[in-house]
Amino acid sequence: MRGKLILSHDLGTSGNKATLYTAEGSLLESVVVPYAARFFNSNWAEQAPADWWKAVCEATQIICSRSAASDIAVVSFSGQMMGCLCVDKNGEPLRDSIIWADQRSTEEEQFIRRGMDPGEFYRITGHRPSATYGAEKLLWIKKNEPETFRRTFKMLNAKDYIILKLTGKFVTDYSDAGGTNLFDLNGLCWSARLLELTGLDPSLLPGVMPSASIAGEVNDTAAAETGLLPGTLVACGAGDGVCATVGSGCVRPGQAYLYFGSSAWVSCAAENPLFDREMRVFTWPHAVPGAYSPCGTMQGAGASLAWLKDNICLSEQAEAAAKNISPFDIMTGVMASSPPGSRGLLYLPYLLGERSPWWNPEARGCFVGLKMEHSRADFLRSVLEGVIFNLCLILDVFREQVSIKDITAIGGGSKSALSLQIMANIFGLPVRRALYLEEATSLGAAVIGGVAAGLIKDFAGAENFNPPAEVIVPDESSSAGYAELKPVFEEAYRA
Repeated sequence: MRGKLILSHDLGTSGNKATLYTAEGSLLESVVVPYAARFFNSNWAEQAPADWWKAVCEATQIICSRSAASDIAVVSFSGQMMGCLCVDKNGEPLRDSIIWADQRSTEEEQFIRRGMDPGEFYRITGHRPSATYGAEKLLWIKKNEPETFRRTFKMLNAKDYIILKLTGKFVTDYSDAGGTNLFDLNGLCWSARLLELTGLDPSLLPGVMPSASIAGEVNDTAAAETGLLPGTLVACGAGDGVCATVGSGCVRPGQAYLYFGSSAWVSCAAENPLFDREMRVFTWPHAVPGAYSPCGTMQGAGASLAWLKDNICLSEQAEAAAKNISPFDIMTGVMASSPPGSRGLLYLPYLLGERSPWWNPEARGCFVGLKMEHSRADFLRSVLEGVIFNLCLILDVFREQVSIKDITAIGGGSKSALSLQIMANIFGLPVRRALYLEEATSLGAAVIGGVAAGLIKDFAGAENFNPPAEVIVPDESSSAGYAELKPVFEEAYRA
């Protein structure tokens, strides 16, 4: 092995972020190359895999122009999950990739639901049947594009395609396999039962391996296009959600984190799959061997605050523009003048329907309990509290089976001191603000690559990559008040 540095690529929906790390966790370089997604036909979403590869090549060339390619020991990946890219036996794409956001395959979802009890399906895969997942998308192609399906050799995800371009190997990791709705979470293998149910040939699926596995080495062709040296190790990596779990430092059972962005999710590390009676959450295989990563995702977290900014907080926007600061800084200042609980005003954050814990696309947002005495500050604060109440309902599902002592916060929504304190008070737990709030996925991919290449001893090293910048403890009085409001929030939805 030549060098001691780790190059990680985070293949997202809007672009690829390439980052270069030392084995000790120091960030040396970071480059973002954007690309586009096509959203059309109401709920269809596709991307050109050639754009992924072009972005990887361009970003890698920039990194290699700043640091010697001979210093890079391993390349690792985080990637958008639950896609469907059909390639032929030469690895050439047969059509654009149907990405995670695409919802066209609702008939295929219903086909699976008719063929198996959803509870049985959930206990095999850790997930519900859904148009979001890869199997449903591949079945749509089989029905609607039979010539493409006939020529398909393998179905891949984004990072799998880049690994193929680098090494010539058709492989995936356990986490991306888990996003197909064809993977047995218990046996960590393709499910014969689900392949029989869907009528899909197992030969259409790539080989599966643990995330921290070496998938192959950079071949001569890829080396010429990227600037990497031939023979550079290529790690399998993981899906972006699982990489974020590693990058937030959640690698031991009971460690938990939340990501607060436009959407938000809560996840933790566990020794076993978390099968919830009401199927409110789902479970991925963790990148840590033998571990699992239960997760619950909500739709309208930061999106609720963006709606508030764009439609209600016009004066705050004007003030922020005059001061050249973020409108959210002004908004949180207003929120802070309202007491915990917003004087009894509740906001249900269901502007986009909801996934966890309700799984109801028809759910809608609303304000409950509005009175003459409520102020503008109460109105604004209730939006932030409503988002965090919903995150707490997800966290509570985990706490039924997993002992959680604190939680790490990442994502842009975790920058606000008020947000962090409300989290601590509503959760009744210390909240650890991670040092790097928006680098968790690339950090996680780097740790996975370092472990795969032997540069990092084990996954405990993830805790060194992203330590807490501060710890916020709950205020007992505020926590008690929120504990009284939480069942009211839950009942407001049910009503």
